[in-house]
Order: sequence, then C-alpha cells, then structure tokens
Amino acid sequence: MSRRELFGSLCAMVFLVNLARVVFAPIVQPAAADFDVSAASLGVVTSAAWLGSAAPRLPTGYLLTRVSRHRVVAATGTLLVFTSAFAALSPSVTHLAVGAFLMGLSSGMYFIAANPLVSELFPERVGKVIGVHGMSSQLAAVVAPLAVSAILLVGDWRTTFLFISALAAAATAFLVFAARRADLPKAGTADRSLIEAGRAQWPIILTGIAFIGAAGFLWNGLFNLYGDYLEVVKGIDPATGRTLLSLMFAAGVPAFLITGRLADRVPNVPLLLAIVGSFAVCVLALTLAEGVYVVAVVSLVLGYVIHSLFPAVDTYMLASVPDRHRASAYALFSSSMMLVQALGSGSVGIAVSRGVSYTVAFQTLAGVLGIIVVGLFGLYKAGWLPAGGAAHRAAGEPSTASQPER
Repeated sequence: MSRRELFGSLCAMVFLVNLARVVFAPIVQPAAADFDVSAASLGVVTSAAWLGSAAPRLPTGYLLTRVSRHRVVAATGTLLVFTSAFAALSPSVTHLAVGAFLMGLSSGMYFIAANPLVSELFPERVGKVIGVHGMSSQLAAVVAPLAVSAILLVGDWRTTFLFISALAAAATAFLVFAARRADLPKAGTADRSLIEAGRAQWPIILTGIAFIGAAGFLWNGLFNLYGDYLEVVKGIDPATGRTLLSLMFAAGVPAFLITGRLADRVPNVPLLLAIVGSFAVCVLALTLAEGVYVVAVVSLVLGYVIHSLFPAVDTYMLASVPDRHRASAYALFSSSMMLVQALGSGSVGIAVSRGVSYTVAFQTLAGVLGIIVVGLFGLYKAGWLPAGGAAHRAAGEPSTASQPER
C-alpha cells in the first residue's frame, strides 16, 4: 500500500479529531437550553475542549521520542471512541466540560504525531500536503454546525457524540490497516530529546508562538461564541447563526489548499504578517457590520483569512526544522501556542458574563493583536526573526524523510 493511501487514512482521521474540538461551538446553545444556563457560561466547555487539545502535546512530543508516529495516531483514534461516548452521557455542565477536555486530548495527541508524519511522507512538498491535510480537518468544521442542526431535528445534541464515537472506531481500524502495509519514513528516528530540540530550535519555536498565539486566542473566543454573539449583538437567530458559522468555516477549505501551496513558494514571515494583520482588521469589521448579508460577507472573508494562518505557520515550522528535531520542536511550539489559544472562549465568556459587551471584548483583542503584528514587523525588518519555510530548509541539512523505515 502506498504512502498516498496512508495519507488518505490520516485525512479521514484528522476530520474526526478536529470534529471533536469544533463540534462544541454549535452545541453551546442547545446544551445551554438543556442545562438551563446561559450560552456564555458554556464558554468554559469549549475552552475545556481546547485545553484538552493543548494538554497532551508536550507529553506526546516526549512519547514520539520512544514510539513511532503512526502508533500514536492510532492511539488517539481509540481514545476518541471512548471519550465521545463519555461526553454523550453528560448529566451536567461539569460532566460535559470533563468530556470536552477528554475529547480534546485525542486531537492534541493526533496533531503532534500526524503533522510531522505528513510532512515526512512527502518532504518535497510540505506546504501542499499540510494544506490538503488541513483542508480535511477544516471540512469537519464546515460539517459540524450543519450536522448538529440536522441531528436536532431528529434527536438531541448528545446523539452527535455517539456518531463521532462510531466513526472514530471505523477510521482507527482503517488507519491501522493502512500503516501496516505502507513504507513508513525513517525521518525522526534520531529525534530523542525535547530539551535538545528546544535549545537548538528556540528562535523559530518562539516566533511561531508569537504569530499564532494571540491570533488563536481571539479566534477561539470568536468562533466558539459566534452564535451567541450574533444573537445578542446582531439580532440573528440561532439557526441562521449556525449556518453563518458553517459558511465561515467553509471559507477555510480553499484557504488551506491555496495558502499551503503558497507557503511552499514565498517567504513565510511576510506571508504570516499579512495574514495575522488582515485577521485583526476582519474582526474589527465584523464588530461594525450590520445586517445578515453584510455579516455573512465579512464572516466569509474572516474565515478565509484565519484559516490561511494554520497551513502557513505549520509549513513555517515543519519545512525548516531538521529531521532530528522536527517532532520535538513541533511539540514544544504546538503545546505552548495551544495553551494560549485554549483560554480564548473561556476568557471572553467570563468577561461577557460579568457585563463586558461582546463588541468591546472583540475590538480590544483585535487592537492588541494589531499591536503585536506591528512589533513582529519591526523585528522582521531588523532581521531578528528566523526565515523558516521550505526555502530555508533547502539550504539546510538533507532530509531523510523520503527513505523507508527499516
């Protein structure tokens, strides 16, 4: 079985592990009604899913110094089977928050193991395959609001988690079968120390965190509470809000493909600066937009811009870090930036619950993000940021990623 077929199984798995994170956004309102609490107070549940995604990333990086990437990926699928069933049985907000955290664990473990594996399966076109893999992940975000709306017509929000559990079991079985028959890359066999990777690669790790940390914090707070924000501030009903959320996620599908390819061809730092700066502007525009059609247009542009950030920053990291440090350096980067991102929806939800308007919260965060972009631009012009990207790697050590594991 070829690497392309293994890659296909990874794309199926990433769809499910990302669904485990993003499904909580459209479930916030029906779950809040079921538990008789405000939707904003369930920001803690969505944050729990993202904190769960952040928590295992560093330990998984260590695990990858001892265990093959594909075996860790298979373990994440097994974990998702049981944690989704646990969430479906939630009798309280606390139970659901715990379930969200546990489901998030599977996604955190998956991305740390799978993203380096994807880049090593096809080292000559890292941006392209990261983009396709990310697009598969993004399709889950597109499907989630629509799937929840459909399920609510015939059942309740808990049924969603039962579907995820069943699909995860099937996808895990297929991935194990594909991995056994594929010629696996031997890249990463020399990656045996998180500390060594951190010492060697700290400039690019910190730069990656700076680009995605604050932007991810704002995005996490925005999309997880997007439905409630539209209802409270814009007067848009929940069903329409879920549709708009799905459209915003749908805009990310071409963003992954186009930006992934672009990241293979252009300097990564200017690309990242343009994306993060544009995202801040889009959030400000959303807070000023009035009327469902204007909100829809702004949301589409915003969705395209923010989802361009993910393949760009992953290419920046994975295409430039050498084989001997890739998984460990990526784990250090990913665990740190996810911890920052995960606090977004909980922080915004708490602020709104205490009387701060959504508009003030989002405008303030967008302003802070703009200041960060200006600072990063200054560092770039001074030559203090690592170049990163595929061009940088081409001038570095040869990759062993294309060689089969023995």
